[in-house]
Amino acid sequence: MAEEKVYVDVADGVKRVMNNLGLYVKLLGKFKEDKSMKDLVNQLSAGDLEKAQITAHTLKGLASNLSLTELFERTRDLESQIKERAVQDGALDALKAVYEETLKKADEVIATNAS
Repeated sequence: MAEEKVYVDVADGVKRVMNNLGLYVKLLGKFKEDKSMKDLVNQLSAGDLEKAQITAHTLKGLASNLSLTELFERTRDLESQIKERAVQDGALDALKAVYEETLKKADEVIATNAS
């Protein structure tokens, strides 16, 4: 049986903000406004690997801090590929798909916990 992917680990994320669910939900909302993914796509499209590496690192940090598990793992992988100057075909598309799914899951968490 395939392991289910974790996009938003709410329990871990809430723990990271001293068990303040309201704060965690607010931070998820702010994450949705972040432009790092858009910037990363543009930088890679332009071949600017220096900026892309910095942006991937930023996105990886955001994902880690918010316990966005799958996004963290995919961004970590892409950041490594950028560092090695060997971005695999499909790596960015895979990351974009995970990012979109993460946003959907974040919306669900926000809607479920709206006060």
